[in-house]
Amino acid sequence: MLLEKPYDRGAAVDYAARWAFDRNPRYLDFRGLGGDCTNVVSQCVFAGSGQMNYTADTGWFYISADNRAAAWTGVPYFYKFMTSNAGPGPYGRPADLSELRPGDVVQLGDAEGRFYHSLFVVGAGNVPSPDNIRVATHTADSFDRPLGSYLYEQARGLHIEGVRRAGGR
Repeated sequence: MLLEKPYDRGAAVDYAARWAFDRNPRYLDFRGLGGDCTNVVSQCVFAGSGQMNYTADTGWFYISADNRAAAWTGVPYFYKFMTSNAGPGPYGRPADLSELRPGDVVQLGDAEGRFYHSLFVVGAGNVPSPDNIRVATHTADSFDRPLGSYLYEQARGLHIEGVRRAGGR
């Protein structure tokens, strides 16, 4: 039986503030291996969820650099996991940028629809837009950077809706 629990957006944003310009030694820095953006986004979401999904091949987890899910560090795999997860761990849904709140995720893509960069939302205006959505990321480290300062062809939002954990009664 899976129990629902809320996603702690404040804890997730606090984590982003702490580690935006530094590296948590618990996790490998993937800068030299294709980029660290989705790794740090996963860390932030984990800070707000406290729950991983250890399902082989399709889960979302990090035990070590050699024992992790593709969804922990891969842009498309992260999105697929979050939008299709029916098991333990955080889950989300595709969202328009105007729906995003701190603790959500934006992914940037090219004209062909290949998404290549994950950003963690740390702030959004009353009606979020690229000019007032603020993000944190690694690879090119930043915190509270306007989404509108990035060059991209497409952006897709991911609203984290909650967390499921295994439980008894």
